Amino acid sequence: MMKKILVTVLFLATIVFFNGCSIFQPEMDIVETAIDNGNFTTLVSALTEANLVSTLQGTGPFTVFAPTDAAFAKIDSTTLTDLVADKPNLTKVLTYHVVSGKYLAADVVGMTTLTSFEGSDLTITVTGSTVQIDGATITTTDIECSNGVIHVIDSVMIPPTVTL
Repeated sequence: MMKKILVTVLFLATIVFFNGCSIFQPEMDIVETAIDNGNFTTLVSALTEANLVSTLQGTGPFTVFAPTDAAFAKIDSTTLTDLVADKPNLTKVLTYHVVSGKYLAADVVGMTTLTSFEGSDLTITVTGSTVQIDGATITTTDIECSNGVIHVIDSVMIPPTVTL
């Protein structure tokens, strides 16, 4: 009887351990994960305005460097309103935050550039334990989604093709 209980406890502990390490496929896609998180309402609204929601709900895989609401708040409100109204530039800014392929933090720190959906290269800089992508600091890594991964950044990145 004791052996059966021990085996059951070990089995359940193994499931909990592996689930916590994301061995199982996450159920939510990138957009659903961003909505569920609650810190990306501006990003999700902008994706909706630019008609990019269905793209980021596609099969991917995608890596998204996602600015939080606080990151968007760093942009002057008039500038942000103008950007949202300018769909071509809004699309460029948003696609500048997306990379084709799934790159976990361990991958990113070993790279110097990644090419964004927008078409420009994103520069990766590692200084000690701080990792920046195109000047934005990555604050949270490896939020796994069913179709890729999200890394949280503290600023909105602006591609060289857009002037605000």
